[in-house]
Amino acid sequence: MTASDDTTGPRAPSTRLIASATRKGQGRRPVNPPVERASTMLSDRARDLRDATLGPTYGIEDLTAGRALAAALADLEGATDVWLTPSGLAGMTLPIMAVLKPGDQVVCSDAAYGPTRRFLTGHMARWGVQTVFHPAEADAEAILALTTPTTRLVILEAPASLTFEMVDIPAMAAACRARGVMTLMDNTWASGLAFQPLTHGVDISAQALTKYVSGHSDVVAGSTAVRDPALAKQIGDCHELYGWRLAPDEAWLALRGLRTLPLRYEAQARAALQVAKWLQDRPEVSDVLFPPLPDSVGHDLWKRDFTGAAALFGVVMKGGSTTAAHAFLDALELFGLGYSWGGFESLATHETPQLAYRRHPPKLSGELLRFHIGLEAPEDLIADLAQGLGAWRAAL
Repeated sequence: MTASDDTTGPRAPSTRLIASATRKGQGRRPVNPPVERASTMLSDRARDLRDATLGPTYGIEDLTAGRALAAALADLEGATDVWLTPSGLAGMTLPIMAVLKPGDQVVCSDAAYGPTRRFLTGHMARWGVQTVFHPAEADAEAILALTTPTTRLVILEAPASLTFEMVDIPAMAAACRARGVMTLMDNTWASGLAFQPLTHGVDISAQALTKYVSGHSDVVAGSTAVRDPALAKQIGDCHELYGWRLAPDEAWLALRGLRTLPLRYEAQARAALQVAKWLQDRPEVSDVLFPPLPDSVGHDLWKRDFTGAAALFGVVMKGGSTTAAHAFLDALELFGLGYSWGGFESLATHETPQLAYRRHPPKLSGELLRFHIGLEAPEDLIADLAQGLGAWRAAL
């Protein structure tokens, strides 16, 4: 938590996210900044054309809404510098491109976000960067054993995509730093609210603002955050060279969503825990992969390091088939069938096929489903899931 600039002591993230909009000393203005759609930025004098201290010199730079969003994210993540990107994937690929060179090695979880994985094994491999994938359940010692003198970057994700394994982030960050290896964490699940990687020693924190920050399933955006000046220079230069910028309308919408992030995040996590506990007790279910559950994988690490949870979890069924999984999902009325998450709506997907892309696929006892719990009443969602389980049984 970042200390405020007065004598009242540290303020909660929910307070800080709103205080940045209402802070005095800015004159008469709207609560929300204007949306400025501009390519050309005019100056009064020729000598001012390239003077960045007077504001953006061209519309590709962050305008008012973008600057306000970046500043709020920096405060939330404990960062000195934040760059906005046109997608969450770009929020990850920007620092990867900035810090790696041909001949470098990357160590990454086998359960990393699929598009990040494809970027590493496709684009970066063609540039002569090798990626080594470790089993998602590996501990810090096993992960570090994979590093070599050419290892430049370790990519972390906690919980891991689809199977929700946890990693001891502080231990990994400290050990990597001692070896001169940088760390990059995909922090989308925690949204900068439930966990701040930079304050736990991670070098780079990336997010898909598409998810909880925007919160309304109507924006595609990302961010990259750091606090080291030298690293900021590297990433900032790359950001400018590649032109990975966020449009002003998307920045404005993401900023609007960010103001209510704590309220939505907490409410959806509370509902998700209720639904997850109900699913745990169902005879059709083998396991619920959700770190806040006391007997779930990685619970102790989650409890130690995180202050909250996303409403996203996996469910391993007892046996089953693709036909049964599809019957389950097709019978749902309140869960949308679609990718992404973090919006106000509940979603469900069948994820077993994605496990085939892993080098170290987990040994699960049945089909893998993923659920995101939205702002609907959890009792109604549970009733809908019961209906889906009926269809599952009928399809076996």
